[in-house]
Amino acid sequence: MQTHDKFYINGQWATPHGSDTLQVIDPSTEEVCGEVPSGNDQDVNDAVAAAKEAFKTWGQSSAAERSELIKKLSDLVTANMQKIGELCALELGTPLQTSIAVHGGMGVGVVSSYVDVPFDMEKEEQLGNSVVIKEPVGVCAFITPWNFPLHQIVAKVMPALAAGCTMLLKPSSDTPLTAYYFAELVHEAGFPPGVFNLVTGPGRTVGETMSTHPDVDMVSLTGSTEAGRRVMALASETVKRVGLELGGKSASVVLDDADVAKAAGAAGGSICMNSGQVCAALSRLIVPRDKQDEAVAAAKAAAESVKVGGAFEEGVVMGPVASKAQLDSVVGYIQQGIDEGATLVTGGTTPPEGRNTGYFVQPTIFSDVKNDMVIAQDEIFGPVLAIIPYDTEEEAIEIANDSIFGLSGAVWSGDDERAKRVAKQIRTGQVSVNGGGFNVNAPFGGYKQSGIGRELGPHGLTEFTEMKAMQM
Repeated sequence: MQTHDKFYINGQWATPHGSDTLQVIDPSTEEVCGEVPSGNDQDVNDAVAAAKEAFKTWGQSSAAERSELIKKLSDLVTANMQKIGELCALELGTPLQTSIAVHGGMGVGVVSSYVDVPFDMEKEEQLGNSVVIKEPVGVCAFITPWNFPLHQIVAKVMPALAAGCTMLLKPSSDTPLTAYYFAELVHEAGFPPGVFNLVTGPGRTVGETMSTHPDVDMVSLTGSTEAGRRVMALASETVKRVGLELGGKSASVVLDDADVAKAAGAAGGSICMNSGQVCAALSRLIVPRDKQDEAVAAAKAAAESVKVGGAFEEGVVMGPVASKAQLDSVVGYIQQGIDEGATLVTGGTTPPEGRNTGYFVQPTIFSDVKNDMVIAQDEIFGPVLAIIPYDTEEEAIEIANDSIFGLSGAVWSGDDERAKRVAKQIRTGQVSVNGGGFNVNAPFGGYKQSGIGRELGPHGLTEFTEMKAMQM
């Protein structure tokens, strides 16, 4: 069992002020696999004070200094990708090999992508008699979710470090073990004391104290839309900057000249990635009405080929969902889809055969879905795909945009230019065209209630900078 009894504050492992703890549950076995302390206001105050003091020097450090330390951290994360994957498999339930490749690999990709980004801070812009420069925002508070335990951390930490910000991190209480290991790597890399601080605990205490703290200049959250609204309201009391990466109900639009079987097969398989616990998951498949049967057959075959099992079992493609609460939520949505009259193609509310222990859900596909159904509007955050038929291209675009969310999407067509034309009409922060892959250097974030701001790549640096005009 992984046990931690201290927080990482001011460059050292600090004893918590309270005695409360949080248990970490292995979702594959339902057994306790870890324990961490549960912080309080005093712990947050200590971390903020350390970050505020460290900002006096770190905020004035050179780009070369920051780049050198980020490179050391990148090398450490790369060298320990296996360990990171093992931790994510343990506390999240993602199958080990997928966890190493995705959770470890994406972490490596994001951290390494910021090695040279600090030098962007030194670029100046001449506007008439003014020189515009960039400066770091200051002390940042990060609240991260459980579905990508490392990636969601480094997506915030790395641009903040590159900009010259200092920070405190509150990871999800469901998956804090990876965050602790990352803190160890930050320490080993040699970042100055107070630049990075770690406090674990519930959002309603630690997260809310971080969001209202007068010495925090920015709060960034990845989580539910409900949590985003709460953080935004709390942060408004001190008019601090807010970054939000929230939910999604992304649509994959298959045009009538596309390879329907290929697109639908991709959708049926990808909805099982990370057990469907992906904010950018393509959970709505929008297909020509006269080709729905073909799409259903391909998606069904793909979903039913996915082997479900524990994170450390051989050959497993999809693990459990992250918690009992998540299991109950996903199963509840599946039942709601049945009750709403959608056609259950495969899957359902019962666990996969032989899986009575662990938080397992069958890959589930519905067809004949109407876009006003709950399963087409709510973010289920599980391996559930809704297939929605349409009659015209204009209707397909309208269905794709008929959502409070706007995080991601996809378009499939036999004509790349047509696909790009349709992609430009879909109001989302990212759109995959004919299967284009995820890019850690591209800006990630959403329209509408999917959030505020962008993460990743050089554009992610913008969230952590202030612009200053010097009139000459």
